[in-house]
Amino acid sequence: MRTAVALFACLALLLSPAPAPAEGPQATYVLRVPAPKGDSAQRLLRLGYDVLEQRDGDDLFVVGDPRTSQKLRADGFPSTVETAMPPSQRSPRSLADTTYYGGYRTITAQFAHLDEVAQAHPDLATVVDYGDSWRKTQGGGGHDLKALCITRKSAGDCALSPTAPKPRLFVMGQLHAREITTGDMAWRFIDDLVGSDLTAMLSDLEVWVVPIANPDGVEIVESGGDSPVLQRKNANGTCTSGSRGVDLNRNAGSHWGEVGSSTNKCSETYRGTRADSEVEVQALESLWRKLYRDTRAPGDTAAASADTTGAVISMHSYGDYVLFPWGWSTQKTGNDAALRKMADEQAALSGFTAGQPGEVLYNASGATDDWVYDDLGVPSFVWEIGASSGRCGGFLPPFSCQKDVHWPKVRPMFVSAMKAAKQPY
Repeated sequence: MRTAVALFACLALLLSPAPAPAEGPQATYVLRVPAPKGDSAQRLLRLGYDVLEQRDGDDLFVVGDPRTSQKLRADGFPSTVETAMPPSQRSPRSLADTTYYGGYRTITAQFAHLDEVAQAHPDLATVVDYGDSWRKTQGGGGHDLKALCITRKSAGDCALSPTAPKPRLFVMGQLHAREITTGDMAWRFIDDLVGSDLTAMLSDLEVWVVPIANPDGVEIVESGGDSPVLQRKNANGTCTSGSRGVDLNRNAGSHWGEVGSSTNKCSETYRGTRADSEVEVQALESLWRKLYRDTRAPGDTAAASADTTGAVISMHSYGDYVLFPWGWSTQKTGNDAALRKMADEQAALSGFTAGQPGEVLYNASGATDDWVYDDLGVPSFVWEIGASSGRCGGFLPPFSCQKDVHWPKVRPMFVSAMKAAKQPY
């Protein structure tokens, strides 16, 4: 009976306009908002709404509480409820737990996994500490920032040098903390690299994996236990009317402070006080400069040289997209044809849609994938993993969806990226 009541309540929400505010714990809604590509979409982002990486024709989608619909209406954007999640009923995890929300691994488990793989496969894997999270720099807990280098080791491998002998594929998850699918994809990729036919590809390739790029944010997410907190940003800052922190994918120093980012500290796209202000972004950029040669001259239209090697993948969710630079503009890069070819090949293997962000979603500046191509000339991609609806869609799919739905799509994309990284242009 209780299940039937819940189903009728959900149907009523889906068929109704966005709800009025209520007292007490609030549900979280995904609101469908008419916002065609161009001025309308960019205005929606400028206003600081939590706009998802998802589009359906002329409609974008905004995460919010019941008051968000009223604010949208006041700003000239009508909205309707697309989906609704009930108010959070916290079941906080124990500090001894290694999983939360049905099987997703905690930060402690993720970092222990890196050590376990390196110990079990010393001929293949090396753990690299590349910095500290914001909380750790402040003496308030926090975490090391860790990567795993995986290759058939020989002289010069896994060295922090851009002149290392092998091309490098770099993969990271959970730069946006609430995108929990991506941390699990990183875990599975690591295990696959050291225990399957993929190991044979490591004789002439290094693979670097950062499973958790935003550990402070993930700590907030997992603190909810069976009701994960939808924290997107890191933990640096305070906010009285939204979530704390800086959006690490609006903080990078490529066209920082331009389109698709916010100066509002409570906005989910808050870009920080300056370009590269966040220690997590600084650490990633420093690591990339140690791993890759700079093969591209300054200027938005300059092309990287034909001898460029490597590729960088930043996994996000959701929307089923493969995105590539530029994100700050629909202007084409100097290597557009090659980037587009690689993205199309990855998308064809997964059923995703490939394109520049402005072609398929909206423009946004200060993203790490733009920075990688801008600063170094290395091809960089964002994978938005997961459908926009259905049992396995959204930010919080059941854990079983990772093995049954997402991994079968993502694994072939990894293989494609491994091959392309050797001579991308």
